[in-house]
Amino acid sequence: MPGKREVKTKETKVTEKGKTKSTSQRVVYYGTGRRKEAVARVRLVPGKGEFNIEGKNLRDYFGQEILCTTIRRPLEITNTASKFDVIADIRGGGVSGQAGALVHGISRALLEADESFRDELKKAGLLTRDPRMKERRKYGLKKARKRPQFSKR
Repeated sequence: MPGKREVKTKETKVTEKGKTKSTSQRVVYYGTGRRKEAVARVRLVPGKGEFNIEGKNLRDYFGQEILCTTIRRPLEITNTASKFDVIADIRGGGVSGQAGALVHGISRALLEADESFRDELKKAGLLTRDPRMKERRKYGLKKARKRPQFSKR
């Protein structure tokens, strides 16, 4: 189960005798979110509230303001928007599915950071994975329910 992990950063100091000393540590919280075919692996790092999604910031990756607002929602509900930086890797799905997966992942990571956020996030419906998926195609049909045109003669 993903959770809080201490990660050693590469901050080292060289002493007078040429030996390395003192590597600092910082806490990273992990969460995995899913929506439709999209999967988001999210890391929350203590910071200023910046987003890094596949090497881009939030506005550049998603573009639409409504999606950006939706993605910030779990951080705003828990009043942690300026306390954590969000680093995410997203695979699969479309724009809307990726945004939903990112929201789910951020919510799960916040839960790992502080268990007291559970009530607020649960009430907002951010911890529940959206089960709606694309319906499979059936044989004899063009799509899941679209039928070929009927011809009487």
